[in-house]
Order: sequence, then C-alpha cells, then structure tokens
Amino acid sequence: MLRKGLIYFFSFSLLTGCFSPKKSEVTIQDLVQIKEAGEIKAVTLYGSTSYFQYKMEEMGYEYDLIKDFAYSNDLNLKILVAESVPELIEMIKTGEADVAAYPIFVNNELKKDVLFCGYEELTSQVLVQRSNKGDTIIGNVTELIGKDIHVKANTKYAERLHNLNEELGGGLRILEVHEDSVTTEDLIEQVSKGEISYTVSDDNLARLNKTYHWNINVNLNISFTQRSSWIVNKKSPDLAAAINEWSSNNTGKRVFRATVKRYFELSKIPELSEIPDIKNGHISPYDSSFKKHAPTLGWDWQLLASIAYQESRFNTRVVSWAGAQGLMGIMPGTARGFGVSPHELQDSDISIHTAVRCLAEFRKGFQKITEPQEKIKFTLAAYNAGIGHIYDAQKLAVKYGKNPYIWDNNVAEYIRLKSEPSYYNDSICKHGYLRGSETANYVSQIMKRYAYYKERTKS
Repeated sequence: MLRKGLIYFFSFSLLTGCFSPKKSEVTIQDLVQIKEAGEIKAVTLYGSTSYFQYKMEEMGYEYDLIKDFAYSNDLNLKILVAESVPELIEMIKTGEADVAAYPIFVNNELKKDVLFCGYEELTSQVLVQRSNKGDTIIGNVTELIGKDIHVKANTKYAERLHNLNEELGGGLRILEVHEDSVTTEDLIEQVSKGEISYTVSDDNLARLNKTYHWNINVNLNISFTQRSSWIVNKKSPDLAAAINEWSSNNTGKRVFRATVKRYFELSKIPELSEIPDIKNGHISPYDSSFKKHAPTLGWDWQLLASIAYQESRFNTRVVSWAGAQGLMGIMPGTARGFGVSPHELQDSDISIHTAVRCLAEFRKGFQKITEPQEKIKFTLAAYNAGIGHIYDAQKLAVKYGKNPYIWDNNVAEYIRLKSEPSYYNDSICKHGYLRGSETANYVSQIMKRYAYYKERTKS
C-alpha cells in the first residue's frame, strides 16, 4: 500500500461514510507503534471548519493540517468521525484514535488523561454585524442594549447572550430562533443581506463565513477567549512531541499559513460580473463546444453555458478555493478519473467534454427520477456537492415526509439542512456536513440563467 497521505479512489457510486470502530480491547499507541503500522488514526467532527466532503473530495481546515502531518511522517491517514466532543475525547482515552484533529478547550481536569499539542488557537464568540457603507459598527457590548439580536435557541450562543444580559443588568433584546430549517450560517447570511441586525457565532465560523459575505464585521468579542488545540492520549508523549515539532518547523508553519488562507481568508464569493449581453444568439467564445458536446447528454447547449458561467465566468484559467479548475470547475481528482490531467483542464473543449462525461455519470445515479427537469436539477446538485450528499438529502426528505424525487421545496430543503449537526449526524446520513445553501443556490441560479440564455438565443 502506498504511504504519504490518503489513497483516493474515483467513483460515482455512493461513497461510504466514516465511522469509529466498535469498542474493544485497544492498545494505546505512541509514535513508534504508529510508524510500525504505517497508519495514524485521527478523529474529528464534521463541520465547515474541521472536516467535510465536497465535490467528492475530503476537505477541511483541521483535515488539511492532519493530512500534512501524516504526509510529513510517511504515514497513511485514517479519518474517524465522532458525533460530539465528549465522544471524541473518549476515543482518545480508549485508544480508538491516536490524535484528535479538532480544537479541544484546554482545561486542567482533561490534562489528567490527555496531552494538548499542535497549533494553539485562541477562540471566542463574536458579534456578527453588517458593515456596509453608512452602517454603524458596534465596538462595545454596552452598545447592544436595546438592540435586537437573533440567535438559534438552545445553543451556546443563546446561553452566552443571556449571561451577557445578566452582566449588563438587562436591556438586550434576545430573539431566539426555533425553526430547525434556520442554521447559524443562515443567520449570518441574513445579517449580510440586512434582514436582521445582529447574530452571534464562534469566531472561526464567523471568519469562514466572512469569506462568503464580504460585508460583515466579526471583530467584537462577546465572551472570554479560550485556548484550544489537538489532543493525544497521555501515554503517547512521543506522538505529542512529533506534532509539536511539525507545527513549529518551517514546513509546518508554511502549511499552516496556506491552510488558514484557504479557509479563513480566500474569498469564496464568485468574481462579480454582469451576464454579458447576448447578441445574435452568441453567449460566449465557447458556444461551438457547448453545441458539440450537449447532444451527448440530450441537454440544450445553453444549459452547459450556464454551468460554465456559474463555475468560471467563462475564464478557462480560474482555480476555485476548493481547487476546481478551468471553464467547467472540475476537481483535479475527478479529471484524473477520466484520464485528463489538471493542465488539460485549461483547454476549454477538453473541460466541456470532461464535464459532460461527469454529468452523465451523476445522472445515472437518479434513475428513479423520471421528470426531465427534475433529473437535471438533481444532476446539477451532484455536480456541485457530490452525489453522496444528495442521497443523504433524499433520505432525510423521506424521513420527514417530503418527496425524494422533487428538488424545489423538498430535497433542496434538506440539502440546506445538511449544515446542521442534528441533520448531518442523523444515522441515515453517510456523508456528514455540507454547506447546503451553496448547493441549493447553485442549482437555482444555473436554472434561472439557463432559461434566460434559452429565451435570448431562440432565433
């Protein structure tokens, strides 16, 4: 078996989920035993800042870091996923996992059983507020008195606001949101759009969402700062020392800076540009290729053009934050599965041809959907997020009495909810967290633009 990181298998079948092994007699491993086995077992949690699957590839801030540690030590990486922090800590204590690649708050009680190691993070809860021109930015918690603050009910954010209200002697107008369909990231988006004034989030989640919403301010801390880092079992001091050495050497520091930039600084907002005016039925310089390859799918060429605009704004050299390349936004791993090199993706015709092959494979996964427009929507969603997430959302739709073969107001509703732990940790879901609002918007925007393109190119 090859070492140096994970071995990826390209497949359009349903990807298997990650589960922790059944509890049994496990020997606590230190670095020497891990190197003898050639594999390190890392446990984490699903989430937008830790670990998720997107476009059929594994990603996440914590995941990228532990992957580099494994690579640096010539180890294969096995990812295990816990459903909660207590379960994660228990897996370290029992030896089911070698390292927790997830930020655990430093406390003296936990130090009896584990060693804290790696990058130390300083985290707190922050106020999320809009910062458009003319907006008044709150710089002190006392300025929140008399203001409406929306927050998810029964969360640590609601608890912190109520404690803050006590500290201030009252006056905060805390509006708790009880709808399951509304997530913390939805509330952040509502702040960005001006639909609500304020919400509260962890600072790392807020920083991540700022890469999607340029007009939010997340600078005001409303809680005490806490230290956190990875943990290993106390019987693994050499592993802790190796993680500390990796995190402090020049290579580790470069990887850390690049990973922070990728997830917390690099804009996830597509480059803003107006849809070019369509004259004489001409949408883009690549229309002839769209027309050549669209019959393979039996789709209108304008639909392929709409996908291309969504992915790249017709820029053949663009690379997204996630690594998707070229005109049609194809991941390098996906391209290699079709025998196409990342460099070849810069060729517009190769990119379109590869995208059509990819779309055709995804479409095979929705044989039970007979209505053509619905099948298109499900195929687009799979192209954006990966087919496993769509299968998860279909299962959730069935569970909650919705139609698993209709996209709008049915499966799309549950693809959005895959950013909520109570949904992505459901036992029927195999692929964990997804920023589902992005996928739902992706399908909607492509279909609307497709209708516009089709209308403007009728002649």
